[in-house]
Amino acid sequence: MSAQPGIDRGHTDDLMSFLRASPSPYHAVASAAERLEKAGFRRIEETAPWDGAAGGRFLLRGGAIIAWYVPEGAEAATPYRIVGAHTDSPNLRVKPIPDTGAHGWRQIAVEIYGGALLNTWLDRDLGLSGRITLRDGSHHLVSVDRPLMRVPQLAVHLDRSVNTEGLKLDKQRHMTPIWGLGGVEEGDLIRFVAEEAGVAAEEIAGWDLMTHSVEPPAYLGRDRELVAGPRMDNLVSVHAGTAALIAAAHQELPYIPVLAAFDHEENGSQSDTGADGPLLGTVLERSVFARGGAYEERARAFAGTVCLSSDTGHAVHPNYAERHEPGHHPRPNGGPILKVNVNQRYATDGAGRAVFAAACERAGVPWQTFVSHNSMPCGTTIGPITAARHGIATVDIGIAILSMHSARELCGAQDPRLLAKALHAFLGA
Repeated sequence: MSAQPGIDRGHTDDLMSFLRASPSPYHAVASAAERLEKAGFRRIEETAPWDGAAGGRFLLRGGAIIAWYVPEGAEAATPYRIVGAHTDSPNLRVKPIPDTGAHGWRQIAVEIYGGALLNTWLDRDLGLSGRITLRDGSHHLVSVDRPLMRVPQLAVHLDRSVNTEGLKLDKQRHMTPIWGLGGVEEGDLIRFVAEEAGVAAEEIAGWDLMTHSVEPPAYLGRDRELVAGPRMDNLVSVHAGTAALIAAAHQELPYIPVLAAFDHEENGSQSDTGADGPLLGTVLERSVFARGGAYEERARAFAGTVCLSSDTGHAVHPNYAERHEPGHHPRPNGGPILKVNVNQRYATDGAGRAVFAAACERAGVPWQTFVSHNSMPCGTTIGPITAARHGIATVDIGIAILSMHSARELCGAQDPRLLAKALHAFLGA
C-alpha cells in the first residue's frame, strides 16, 4: 500500500494508541498522567502543601488534569504559557437507575451527553467505560472494550419515509441500547460492572459510566492520508498538549509551560472540573504563592500569561461547501487552524493571531484560518471562558476535522503532528 509522501506517522500512531486507551475523560487524564510520570513529572494532591521547587508537577481532579513545569530560577511573578483543551466528548451516559427493557429485550437507560450526532450511535457496537466509586470513597476505572450494547435502527420496511423525509429520532424513546434478552433485573448492570472491575457489587456506591464505540482508530484513504477515529474532539489536543509539555520541560524558559485539560466542555464547562470553574486559577495562584509571591506577583504573572485554547474546528465539507464561509476553507493536512469570531465565541484577536503565527513559524508548520459563515451560528469552546474568568490573553486554535460530534470523526493524518509541533514552539521556544 502506498503512503502519502511527507507524512511522519510516529506521532499519529501514538495518538491512535492514546485514543484507544482513553474511552472516557477519566481514562484520558490517566493516560496523560502516565506519560507525564514517565517524563519525570510528579503527581501532587490539592489537599497537600505545595513547594516552589523547580520541576514538573500535575494534579488530577475527576476528568481534568492540570500539569506544569517550573524552570530553574523561576520567580514568583514568572508568567505562564498555557495549552488549554478538554477531555470529554458527546456520547450516551448511563442513568442512575440503569436497568430497563421491554418486550423481552434487556436495555440500559442512557442520557444524551453534549451535542451528539445521534444517528452515528445507531447500529454501532458499543462498549462501556468510566469510573465507579466505592463506599470508602476510592475511584476505580472501568473499561469494557468489546461489543456489549447496540442502539438498533428501525428497519426501512417499517419506516419507508426515512430516506425521503429524513431520520427523526426521539432522545428518550429511540436511543436506549439493548444488551441482552430476558426480563429486567434491578442491579444487573452494576453487578456486571463489579465483576469486570473485580470488586464486590455491594461496595459500589456511585458510578459515572458511558458508552464508547469499540471500533479502533484507523488510517483511511488510498494513501492513508486521513485518520478516522472516536473522540478526536478533543483528545487530539490533549494528546498534542501532553507531548508539547513534555518536550518543553527541562528547558531554560522565561515562563512556566502549562497543560490544562478540562472536563464538561461539551455541556458548558460549568463544573468543578470545567473551564468555568476555579480549578485553573487556583492552581496558577498556588504556584505563585509557593514560589514566595503574593497578590502583586499573582497579578503580574497573570498579566503576562497567554493561553492557546486548542479544540477541533470544521474542515470544509465537500458535500456541503455552501455551509462554510467562502473565503475560509480549512483543509485536512493544511496545518492547525486559527479560530476567529468577532462576537467572542472564540477569544482570538489580532495580538493573539501574532502569537500563534510566530509559534507556527518557529515550528516550521503551515497554518490556516477558520471563521463561520455569517448566516450560520458559531460554536464556542473554553477560550472565551478562560479569557473572561482569569483575565488571561487567549487564542483559539485547533485542527480541522469532519463529522464533528459523531461517534467517529475524521482528520488529516499529518495535522495532529503539526499541531503538537506548534504547541511545543509556543510552550518551549
